[in-house]
Amino acid sequence: MLIRESESRFVPWFAAAVLVLALLASFPSQPRANTNSSGADAQLKLVFQNVERQQLSAALEEVERLVTRHPNFRLAHLVRGDLLLARAKPISGFGNTGHTGRERLDELRAEALTRLRAYSNHPPADLIPRSLLWFDPMQKHAIVIDSSLSRVYVYENAGGTPRFVEDYYTTLGKYGIEKNLEGDKKTPIGVYHVTSQIPGAKLPDLYGWGAFPINYPNEWDRLRGKTGYGIWLHGVPSDTYARAPWASDGCIALANPDIENLGRNVRPGVTPVIIAQRVEWVTPAAWRAERDAFMLQAQTWRADWESLDADRYLSHYARGFRSDGMDLAAWQEHKRRVNAGKTWIKISLNNVSVFRNPGKQGLMTVTFDQDYRSNNLSQRTRKRQYWIEEDGRWKIAYEAPIRTYATAMPESFPGKSR
Repeated sequence: MLIRESESRFVPWFAAAVLVLALLASFPSQPRANTNSSGADAQLKLVFQNVERQQLSAALEEVERLVTRHPNFRLAHLVRGDLLLARAKPISGFGNTGHTGRERLDELRAEALTRLRAYSNHPPADLIPRSLLWFDPMQKHAIVIDSSLSRVYVYENAGGTPRFVEDYYTTLGKYGIEKNLEGDKKTPIGVYHVTSQIPGAKLPDLYGWGAFPINYPNEWDRLRGKTGYGIWLHGVPSDTYARAPWASDGCIALANPDIENLGRNVRPGVTPVIIAQRVEWVTPAAWRAERDAFMLQAQTWRADWESLDADRYLSHYARGFRSDGMDLAAWQEHKRRVNAGKTWIKISLNNVSVFRNPGKQGLMTVTFDQDYRSNNLSQRTRKRQYWIEEDGRWKIAYEAPIRTYATAMPESFPGKSR
């Protein structure tokens, strides 16, 4: 044990928390990305570290600073109360107070454990989220959410290579992840984009500092019959610092200081949001190999389109392909008819982004500006494709121009009928 029984009579619940830090460290021998040492999570970690060292006075001083900085941080107040009580008598568990209900105590315990688990599994500095394959030059940042850790990671586009910036604790859907149906109170899994920004002044206090709606259900979700609407990244009520890890109706809720900081790196219509059950980390070499192989496949598709060889071009499309109501047979007929009237075609793809969808299925979300020129037509279109792995190679399963998303209110919106 990290703390001997004779030394832990005042802090048995802290001993368990310290064990969490030790046992759940997934990357103990690898360098970790830098993080903001002034954040509430970092301060809370210092409290637990001081308790581990039996430095209760230092722990109390740190938690006093934390509650002064964030007076609505209920978890910090509960820790402070336990530390004060431990000076007078042994304490038997986390949250030795008669002023907090059992349900609320369970939520605070879950929050404490979740924060500690996230710190012990902090993203390693020498690995990259597999999903972030290719940035559009306009995409200065990307948001990656690890549902298993209730964590929001921010990565910047450092010359095309993802570089860790910051991370935040978050609340997710009360019934878990993998949203499928309207009203299931789950958080979706997939690749999304921020569609707009709504300032807090235009919203009920429930959403705190403000909100960033995302495009759930996206085109792929709709193809798979998923329903629902109004999934936002948003803040929390003004009297609350943070909510329990699983407490929203499907949205991603952050502490108000955190979403305000996050907002500085969000550009509506541009910033991607990748929500995963568990982030998959890869080495830079593996990341580059997968990125380059896929980009070569995409460039081959473009070149085969320009060649006017319909068979070569259509070989890039999956058996279950869909586009604006057309299946593969209709698409093949349409493209052969169009090609028959062409003497030349030139295609330019600009502002390309490629993000691998999290999960077991091989699925890429590809977005680009298409500049199409031919002997009888010139057209510029913003498009989105979904590529799947089929017959040992990447093929296009969906392709269509991007449409504008209307902002939908979340199911939790006050006064909204259910």
